[in-house]
Amino acid sequence: MAAGGLASSLPRRWYERRLTPALWPLLPLSWLFAGLAGLRRWLFRCGVLRTQRLPAPVIVVGNLTVGGSGKTPLVLWLVERLREAGWRPGIISGGYGGSGRGAGVHAVAAGSSPALVGDEPLLLARRSGVPVFVGRDRVAAGQALLAAHGECDVIVSDDGLQHYRLQRAVEVVVFDGRGVGNGWLLPAGPLREPLQRLAGVAAVVWNGRREPLVADAASACPQFDMRLLGQRFVAAGGPAGRAADSCEAASLRACKLYALAGIGDPGRFFAQLQALGLEFEAHPFPDHHPYTAADLAFASNGVLLMTEKDAVKCAPIVTGEAWLLPVDAVISGPPGGADLFEIILEKLNGRTTA
Repeated sequence: MAAGGLASSLPRRWYERRLTPALWPLLPLSWLFAGLAGLRRWLFRCGVLRTQRLPAPVIVVGNLTVGGSGKTPLVLWLVERLREAGWRPGIISGGYGGSGRGAGVHAVAAGSSPALVGDEPLLLARRSGVPVFVGRDRVAAGQALLAAHGECDVIVSDDGLQHYRLQRAVEVVVFDGRGVGNGWLLPAGPLREPLQRLAGVAAVVWNGRREPLVADAASACPQFDMRLLGQRFVAAGGPAGRAADSCEAASLRACKLYALAGIGDPGRFFAQLQALGLEFEAHPFPDHHPYTAADLAFASNGVLLMTEKDAVKCAPIVTGEAWLLPVDAVISGPPGGADLFEIILEKLNGRTTA
């Protein structure tokens, strides 16, 4: 297989649960990556590379694998819980998928361009109601946020688990039902760091079924399950053709439906639509896909359904009836066990993980 073809098929091959022969040539690079990642973390831990503490404590919501695993809904859940508890949170993000990712720090407003700041930060800004700043350098993003919003007393970092220069009080790692795929590090597999990294985190959150290999590696820390609940659709732009701005799934069942999803695991969204009793034609796209009007042409004779994340990019270009499905995270742990938010509060009250 040509190098370009292999690169484009890597995400699919990573999650085939075994190391396929096509990935064997990448094993030396994975060994090199593992060594460099371990060395980098050791240099930070022993102080050769310096970390930087922000004036406000930092909670990192991240993952060990490449691609989306459901961090954004968990960040929204956490921000809401913090606000209910009297905290004044802000959010920082790397702004993946935005053209401004390598060009300093940007404040994210509800009307910002997703092409500049990224789709997930824009969704976070619209849903959370708290300050959101993006930048490849998360220390600089946090400093800019606190300079502009001195009232913020805690920062939630959407991703950034491997951004060791930023000191953090809490680390929460999210996995989806795909787990760690074939279990290898980049580029032969989806892992950014080995599973041993889980030994130092505050909690693991599962967005889908638990993978025994990962659950065993994380046995020393609390593990929680996350469900994403959404029942009511919201108009996603364009001439919706209905008087209401929202509707129940039942009102869509007689329509010709198309569904698109450009998230880490599009199957999660399609399964959610099926659980709502909807029949549709599925159109998966790569995570953070930069949609054009031509990408949506398949839905010209029907109704288009999409995730909130996709809607921040698709809403300006849809021409027909289109709806998004907002979701909220529901976190549950073992009966009688500690609450995830209580664990986070304990860490904020003085314990540090890095």
